[in-house]
Amino acid sequence: MDLRKIKKLIDILEESNLAELEIKEGEESVRLSRIPKGLASPAAAPAPTTHVQVPAHAAHAAALTSAPAPAAGKEQPPGHVLRSPMVGTFYASSTPENPPFVKVGQSVKVGDTLGIIEAMKMFNQIEADVAGTIVAVLATSGQPVEFDEPLFVIG
Repeated sequence: MDLRKIKKLIDILEESNLAELEIKEGEESVRLSRIPKGLASPAAAPAPTTHVQVPAHAAHAAALTSAPAPAAGKEQPPGHVLRSPMVGTFYASSTPENPPFVKVGQSVKVGDTLGIIEAMKMFNQIEADVAGTIVAVLATSGQPVEFDEPLFVIG
């Protein structure tokens, strides 16, 4: 799908009261959705209200499915599971030299930054949506994550 078409779809979504828009052309599809405030906000720019979700392996084909990615046989400890609000690359710290935002056993409160997801050259902070203790960090820094993929378990 042409980048100009995607930009036009973003404009249409911003001008409307729609929360989500999905367009399919043959085998290609693009899904745009407004992310509620507090779920994700970029680290260095004002919060955009739309995100284009394009998997890295199909950046040119833009073939998306709406089904969440299954956890590849990983057992999750009990607790609140914080899931990825978008497709992108997960980073545990702001730079490779810095320590991770959170570690297992660390207490967090609502709004604390847990990690960053880079999507389309935008860095989106992943914030805690509940207070508690980090029970597990399920994502690996520098690795791609899918929409709705479990990232953290907070107990």
